[in-house]
Amino acid sequence: MERIAQDVSEAQIDIDILVEAGNWPDAEALERLVQPALKAAWSKLGLAPAQTELSVVFTDDRSIQQINQQWRGKDKPTNVLSFPAFPVKVGDQPGPMLGDIIIARETVEREALEEGKPLENHLTHLIVHGLLHLLGYDHQTEEEAEAMERLEREILHALAIPDPYTVSGLIIETD
Repeated sequence: MERIAQDVSEAQIDIDILVEAGNWPDAEALERLVQPALKAAWSKLGLAPAQTELSVVFTDDRSIQQINQQWRGKDKPTNVLSFPAFPVKVGDQPGPMLGDIIIARETVEREALEEGKPLENHLTHLIVHGLLHLLGYDHQTEEEAEAMERLEREILHALAIPDPYTVSGLIIETD
């Protein structure tokens, strides 16, 4: 595990990156993806400077499947899971701990390949998606999904990443 403290839009976010399992790059390379995603999201959401902590765990399908079964009752791997440290409502300033984002290598790699996206772009999208969940966003209803997807598009656009919900003009359906 490596602790990396970065200035994210004047917020001090201590990022704990853990490569638990899977064929991931080293923590420094992963931090170079995580940090700009956090900065872009923090800026887009207009959050005030804060001191907070975030854990990002990079794992494999076997591990995330166990976590998904235990916490969501779904016995299958998924691309990303988010566990907020404290409940946060959309628009609220987060507290001293954001929570955990867990990402599975094989699923992310397979989805990127199937959707014809660079792995780094898809991974950045999932980091943003996971962070939005920690900040109170969800996609249980159509309205929530549209709002969350709009924010994801805008944040990724600021990072020069194409719309993650289209591939060659096709719209991608999400869970």
